[in-house]
Amino acid sequence: MKLTKKLHSCIALEKDGQVLVIDPGAFSEPDAGLGADALLVTHEHPDHFDEGRLRAALDANPAAALWTLRSVAERLAPAYPGRVHTVGHGDAFTAAGFDVQVHGELHAVIHPDIPRVTNVGYLVEGSLFHPGDALTVPGTPVETLMLPVHAPWNKVAEVIDYVREVKPLRAVDIHDAYLADIARPIYDTALENLGGAPHGRMTAGESTTL
Repeated sequence: MKLTKKLHSCIALEKDGQVLVIDPGAFSEPDAGLGADALLVTHEHPDHFDEGRLRAALDANPAAALWTLRSVAERLAPAYPGRVHTVGHGDAFTAAGFDVQVHGELHAVIHPDIPRVTNVGYLVEGSLFHPGDALTVPGTPVETLMLPVHAPWNKVAEVIDYVREVKPLRAVDIHDAYLADIARPIYDTALENLGGAPHGRMTAGESTTL
C-alpha cells in the first residue's frame, strides 16, 4: 500500500491500482480528491471537509463513492444517490478494495463552551489509522498512526501520550498546516524522543510504501 501525504490532514492511499483519499478539506490541495476511487471524511470541519473538492472528485469519477458521518453525508447524498454512505463507530466496510474499520464518535474538546461535533477515525487495511480530530485509541494493533501533531484542541504532551497509548510501529504527522516550519524541530525532537515509536513527517506530495 502506497501512502502519499497531501496538505494538512489529507492523505491518499493506493493499492492494486485503486486510490482512497481521506479528508480532502479546504487546507488541502484544490485537486486533492481527484483520481480517488473512494473518499473518506472524518468530520464536518472545513479543514477536513470541503464540499467543492468532494463534488469535483465524485463528478470526475462516476464510479467513486464517499463514506462519512451523517452531517457530511446529508450534504452530498441527494446529488449522488447510492454513492454516499453513512458510517459510525463500530462499522466495517470495503471501499475500492480497501478494508476499513470505523473507530471513534466525538471530536476532541476545543473549549467547554464549543459544542463537540461527531468525528470518526478510519483504520485502513488493519494497519493505518487516521483519527481525524480526536485522539481515539482504536484498541487494535496499528502499524502506521497518522498523528494530529498540532491543532487548537491539543498540546504536545497529549500528542506524545497518544503515541505511547496506541503503540504504533511508526507515527507520521498530519494536521500540520497550523505549525510554522521554525517550530517543527521542537515537535520532531519531543515526539521522536518521548513518543516511544519512530516518528516522521512527510512533505506534501511525498510518498512511501507501507
